[in-house]
Amino acid sequence: MNTEFDLSDPDKKLASIRDKVLLLSFGRLGLFLLMLVLLVVGISEIHWLLILFFPVTFVFVSLILKFNKEKDREAFYKAVKEMNENRVKRKNRELKEFDSGLEFMDSAHPFSSDLDLFGTHSLFQMINHTVSRGGKALLANWLKTPLAPKKAAEKQQALFELSSKKDFIFIFEAFGKAFMKKDNATDGKAKFYAWLKNSQPWHSLYFLPMVLGPIVGLIVLFGALYSVFSTLYLSIFILVGMGLLGLIFKPLMEAMKALPNDNDLKTLQAWAKLLEKEQFENPLLLKHQTPLKQKDFLASKALKQLESLTFLVENRTNMLYLIFNLLFWVDFYVLYRLKKWNELAGQNMREWEETFENWEALVSLASFIEEEELSTKVNWTAEFSFSGEAIRHPLIAPKTCVANNFSLKENEKVVLLTGSNMSGKTTFMRTLGINLVLAGMGVPPFAKSFSTGPFLLYTSMRNTDSLGESVSSFYAELARIKGVLEKAAAGEPVFYLLDEILKGTNTADRVLGSEALIRQLAKTQAKGIISTHDIELSTLEKELPFLVNYSFHHDIKKDEIVFDYTIKKGSCPNFNAQKLMELMGIKIENAS
Repeated sequence: MNTEFDLSDPDKKLASIRDKVLLLSFGRLGLFLLMLVLLVVGISEIHWLLILFFPVTFVFVSLILKFNKEKDREAFYKAVKEMNENRVKRKNRELKEFDSGLEFMDSAHPFSSDLDLFGTHSLFQMINHTVSRGGKALLANWLKTPLAPKKAAEKQQALFELSSKKDFIFIFEAFGKAFMKKDNATDGKAKFYAWLKNSQPWHSLYFLPMVLGPIVGLIVLFGALYSVFSTLYLSIFILVGMGLLGLIFKPLMEAMKALPNDNDLKTLQAWAKLLEKEQFENPLLLKHQTPLKQKDFLASKALKQLESLTFLVENRTNMLYLIFNLLFWVDFYVLYRLKKWNELAGQNMREWEETFENWEALVSLASFIEEEELSTKVNWTAEFSFSGEAIRHPLIAPKTCVANNFSLKENEKVVLLTGSNMSGKTTFMRTLGINLVLAGMGVPPFAKSFSTGPFLLYTSMRNTDSLGESVSSFYAELARIKGVLEKAAAGEPVFYLLDEILKGTNTADRVLGSEALIRQLAKTQAKGIISTHDIELSTLEKELPFLVNYSFHHDIKKDEIVFDYTIKKGSCPNFNAQKLMELMGIKIENAS
């Protein structure tokens, strides 16, 4: 397949291609009717016309190939058009139409359920450009599994190089969107790999019909047509052929059921060709390119051969194939080609598939970096500290997103975050968390600068009741906090984000429990942020040197509460719950 495409004006290209497709459709229909006439008249009346049947068939097949090529180009440019539209939607944070990746949500995971990584209006919807199930699952796993600092830094360098190859990553994705079958069922892959393991039932005696079939078929056909000998010989030849073809009918049917969809193979072949000719410098990119460039053969060539064989096998019930098969015993040639292909390249297919899944995920991250114009390099430090300048939330539209500066020095362990309702506490904590997730994947964070130690991220934000497990939200929160405490006690460098701590109990118990938790966490290497409405806890800053107060404020102007969503040092001077209740119609009377 051609991998050189002009991406400048897909609408114009589509109009031109559709005109060609229409002409080729009429031409193909005309030739097919001519073939029928030549076949019928040649057999019944004018035998020499059958000589013309074969060159006309050749032209007909050429037109089919040309038609398929134009349809492929049409599918490609339709994908380009869709991708351009999706790019605008992601830029405007209109994400509802994108795959949410909800199946990867895991409430037991240390942070994925709290940071909008999956679900409606999620990071996965922003970042996912994959088309296969395997690529999608791998990308989701990368989101949930942060790399060690050294590997994250190495991966970021690879992604910077890949994101600079704009045409490459765009065309790579377009091929997948144009041709990859959407359901991409895993049971089909299992059948294919099982078929590869079983050697094709080829016997040396099969060479005889494979070679003699076309030769004898031509002799008998033309001999019967020109009355050199009786048509009975042609009938006998066809009957003998049906018997011989019956010997290999079962293995070819098994191949038909097991071979991948030809469109999937078309995608893999195009990806291989793209990757083989692309020049990379980064060691990680070269590592993922190597499996496709073997010494003896290229993956694109092997996949192209398998695509052609799959096309033949899938079209064995086609009328034209049936005619040629009865006359020339083509099935023997197809089975032999399948056997030889499996011996040459079959053992490489699983490695190639895993390689392509890695490239899907890498291209997704590189496309995300390119679209969002991310360029901040993460400064990984050995110290347990954190600092960031102009940190933004990826899922909030840039025009409305308020950036914040924040730092947590090595001697500071607990940030107590206070603020009124809707002032931005939870969003800020999620902003830090989701940018730490990006950094752990090797993706530049949404910040002007970003420096962090080797932390393990843990969160407790969205704790809900579970009727199926008879678990209250308060118990669920305690279970999350227990996980943080266990990791911290084991000496792990935990970075925790605990939102509205112990909110499921009364004020006195909440303040008492919160103080105890703060003191217990401070004895470990753990650091993090605890948000609360209990302003009493902010007085702990005077007696606990490891605790610092931060807050979000608001102003009340007439009947409106105004927020600036900017984090400030110190505790919150006022809260807005009473004013909010008044605005909602709840009349609060002062006690006499």
